[in-house]
Amino acid sequence: MTTVAAVPVKDLDNAKQRLIPVLSPAERRALAQAMLEDVLGALSRAGLDAVWVVTRDREVVELARRFAVTILEEAENRGHTEAVTLAQAQATRMGADRFLTIPGDVPRVTADEIRAVCRVAEPGRSAVFVPSRSGFGTNAALLSPPAVMPFKFGEPSFANHLSAARTRGLEPRVLELPGLGLDIDGPEDLTTLATGPDGTESARLLRSWGFPRRPA
Repeated sequence: MTTVAAVPVKDLDNAKQRLIPVLSPAERRALAQAMLEDVLGALSRAGLDAVWVVTRDREVVELARRFAVTILEEAENRGHTEAVTLAQAQATRMGADRFLTIPGDVPRVTADEIRAVCRVAEPGRSAVFVPSRSGFGTNAALLSPPAVMPFKFGEPSFANHLSAARTRGLEPRVLELPGLGLDIDGPEDLTTLATGPDGTESARLLRSWGFPRRPA
């Protein structure tokens, strides 16, 4: 059973706008890069058939090429949903059995969590979703087959995805996973990441900047 994963990545210059009050532009760029490294590292260890990075940012392309990934280049930066839809269509064209997508800002994701998402997918038509800690966002989605339903990201995407799946006759499986659940979006998330395990480049970077003591 062929499983492909896609990670949509916007341009690094405009990454993490909600962190502007606490991080400089250079820090936001560096954090976005570190988080992407953490995510691609976990995906590369998960034993999937293919990992794709969807982007139009040349620096992201250079970073991603350090891992065993394929680059899907966008003609323009149209947003998260459009980037995932592009990869979803490519997975369908190549005849993949399953399509997984996770964002590039979940640095605590582990290979074990990715494998857990794949394990709970039922044979035939199925959908698996991992919510964000808030319960509003969708931090991972696995579809079988890839075109079994459309995506639409942006809160409250988690509830919307569950509803869309049921409308198409699917009974979605839901997994709550601590690594995948933590997307770094607001200042409070920086403290959570910095006080966690030492295993991520992102946490080490934040500690080098003085977190968690540095005001967030």
